[in-house]
Amino acid sequence: MSDFSIMIQMILVVFLIISAIGVSVTKNLFMAVIVFMGYSSIMAIVWLFLEAPDLAITEAAVGAGVDTVLFFLTLKKVHALKGTRENSRASTCQY
Repeated sequence: MSDFSIMIQMILVVFLIISAIGVSVTKNLFMAVIVFMGYSSIMAIVWLFLEAPDLAITEAAVGAGVDTVLFFLTLKKVHALKGTRENSRASTCQY
């Protein structure tokens, strides 16, 4: 294994740690989903470096793809995303 490959793997591990901490400490749910999507994408690349392409494809499809869509739909359904009609109407009402 070359020094360049090892350096890339170390950088990916650092990004994994940073994104895992970022998801845990963020208060904004939208940003948490975006960071989680990044975590899953980085993890798919790590699986490729570990020579497990089947896991990489699964992580990319499920972690960065399906999970992200489900999280966004859930946030929209519970009106946690700003800009939905109910939230904008409720915030402009003056009592």
